[in-house]
Amino acid sequence: MLNYDKIQGLVYTEKSNKQLADGKYHFRVCATCDKNEVASLIKKAFGVEVENVNIINTAGKTKRFKGTEGTRGAYKKAIVTLKEGQSINFGS
Repeated sequence: MLNYDKIQGLVYTEKSNKQLADGKYHFRVCATCDKNEVASLIKKAFGVEVENVNIINTAGKTKRFKGTEGTRGAYKKAIVTLKEGQSINFGS
């Protein structure tokens, strides 16, 4: 049984937006996910063929707000490459 809650959302940055043309989608995933699990979740959830998955552990950044230091949370990011000619439609 697959747990779809392990895909936490889409990571939308300038770099990820440029890589959409190459069929690469950036997702924020659960910290316990591995490449095979992410590939099967994307395949089942969106009905596309996954070619490759790269995983990045993103460290939390230290930021200041009104003189108080804090840390943004760390998260795991998966870069999913789809087979040629396939795409994920998030609208409608």
